[in-house]
Amino acid sequence: MLYFARWKVVSILLVVFAGFIFTIPNFFTRDEVASWPDWVPGRQLVLGLDLQGGAYLLYEVDRGSYEEKRLQALVGDIRTSLRQSEPRIGYTGLGVKNDKTVQFRLRDTGRIDEARARLKDLVNPLDASLFAGTQINEFSFTIADDGLVRFSFTDEGLAQRIRSVVDQSIEVIRRRVDQLGTTEPSIQRQGEDRILVEAPGLDDPERLKTLIGQTAQMTFHLVDSNANVQQAIQTRPPAGDLLVYSTDDPPVPYLIDETPLLTGEDLQDSQATFDQRSNQPVVTFRFNTSGARKFAKVTQQNVGRPFAIVLDNEVISAPVIREPILGGSGQISGNFTVQSANDLAILLRAGALPAKLTIVEERTVGPGLGADSIEAGKIASLVGIVAVAVFMILAYGLFGIIADIALFVNMVLIFGALSFLGATLTLPGIAGIVLTVGMAVDANVLIYERVREEVRNGRSAVSALDAGFSRALGTILDANITTLIAAVILFYLGSGPIRGFAVTLAIGIVTTVFSAFTFTRFLVSMWLRNRRPSKLPI
Repeated sequence: MLYFARWKVVSILLVVFAGFIFTIPNFFTRDEVASWPDWVPGRQLVLGLDLQGGAYLLYEVDRGSYEEKRLQALVGDIRTSLRQSEPRIGYTGLGVKNDKTVQFRLRDTGRIDEARARLKDLVNPLDASLFAGTQINEFSFTIADDGLVRFSFTDEGLAQRIRSVVDQSIEVIRRRVDQLGTTEPSIQRQGEDRILVEAPGLDDPERLKTLIGQTAQMTFHLVDSNANVQQAIQTRPPAGDLLVYSTDDPPVPYLIDETPLLTGEDLQDSQATFDQRSNQPVVTFRFNTSGARKFAKVTQQNVGRPFAIVLDNEVISAPVIREPILGGSGQISGNFTVQSANDLAILLRAGALPAKLTIVEERTVGPGLGADSIEAGKIASLVGIVAVAVFMILAYGLFGIIADIALFVNMVLIFGALSFLGATLTLPGIAGIVLTVGMAVDANVLIYERVREEVRNGRSAVSALDAGFSRALGTILDANITTLIAAVILFYLGSGPIRGFAVTLAIGIVTTVFSAFTFTRFLVSMWLRNRRPSKLPI
């Protein structure tokens, strides 16, 4: 029946009203919307990189530096395993070789079995659940009869490690980019070892590159005040020390203990602020519980000694420990600007990258290109809507006008839904909206042609309309559900522009079923009640 219960009428009008309410903020600037009361919906459409400009960066994991880092860590693990229990196992020549292996020779070939037992766990079994129950080791090792020991990566282990590095890097990058305040950044894997970063609306791509590209591995070391720095520069650092330079201009050399006392993993929070005495930007940090205990112990035992804070092998601050610091917090001072202090705080909060990233491709999309794209999209949309509207009027007269009203409501609902969900509108998304315009009147055509058929069969106006809407519903649902399934598949398997198209297409399908069937039927029923025609103008 074409009759609508009162609650249905209220529900339909509320849906249309909500669409208008959530669409209205898009006709105002962000500053104007920000001044509205909190109870007024103020979400606006989020424009993608191709519409509002921004930064496009493609990164690749530096496999060479990562492999070197892992092998150096393995050297330390081997040294610990052979020395940690008595009697110690002697060896010579422990180090990383040019063929990406760790190699050394046992002094006593009679202790090969004992060495094998101590070293067997260093093959580092990885998560076997990802490989259908097959255990994958990161390293393989052999011990020859003459005592020569060789460790090397396994192909499967290295591939799994790189995948893990990419996943971890994506999370770190996301935390860093989110704190820049960009809208809807896109950070996703590409291939085995690449990461694509898109930041729409970002007006400072260089800052983004600096934040993402910096490994941000922070460590805390005691400064070796007894060693001769100049002699270490001319020859080499003493055993157990590292020669590093500060970020000053010119750089200041420091000899620091090779083993860090604390790392960035012990940090809980970091904020940029101003020093009350000097009124200069500084960065404060706070350790977690275990880090605070270690920090308190270190400062108690080393009062009067310099304490170097090292970021990516550069000393950013080397204060002298004046007294024990028991609160688990500290301050990094230096030649900071407000932005550099904020950036350092962001890096420390987000955590360190597990490996160095190199830029493979870099593009900056200007807002001018976005404006041209939006203008072209507007023209295409208007031409499409006008052409469809004129066709419907010429083909169906008064009922064509009703279909055009429903089409307008459909557009309002699409933009309202995009704004409410915070979805990103891209250039392919605009193409999806234009496609929805054609699909929306498709349902009206099916209904109206069915009504015409019922009229030709001699039915009355009310009966023909009721049969036309009821019998066309199944066809409309079948056509739109299959298209919706395709849109969902595009969203989950696609990326970037394909996802933008899928989002608007999926939302358009849902709003089309409502506007072309429910809302059109509502308008027809209102007209039928008021006019009570004996013959349909269709």
